[in-house]
Amino acid sequence: MTTSTAEDEWREDCAPRRVLDLFATKWTSMILHTLDARHDGAARTGVLQRSLPGISKKMLTQTLRDMEASGFVSRHARGTIPPAVEYRLTPLGQRFVEPVELLYGWGRDNADALDQMGARPTARRRG
Repeated sequence: MTTSTAEDEWREDCAPRRVLDLFATKWTSMILHTLDARHDGAARTGVLQRSLPGISKKMLTQTLRDMEASGFVSRHARGTIPPAVEYRLTPLGQRFVEPVELLYGWGRDNADALDQMGARPTARRRG
């Protein structure tokens, strides 16, 4: 039996750090939330873009590709002209929505405290 040390538990590739890395791009969690809460787990690219004010087409496309590579969404293209592309939550994406919704719920429940924090120096949005 191998014993692990505290250093092993917090190494660079440990599970908690890998989970936090999934939030490195704010749009990943927002796309997961939007697919789940507003579109029953599946939506076309244009619908997603209209559902996410502030996201550029380029950022949406890049984030969806990253999410597909990570296994959170699957891409389904119909052979129409122009191609109709739909993204669907995978079983992994559906499981990851649960902690995302907990965080979003915490944010809604604590909006007053978040407002009191003020804008971060690096934030684009100014309060």
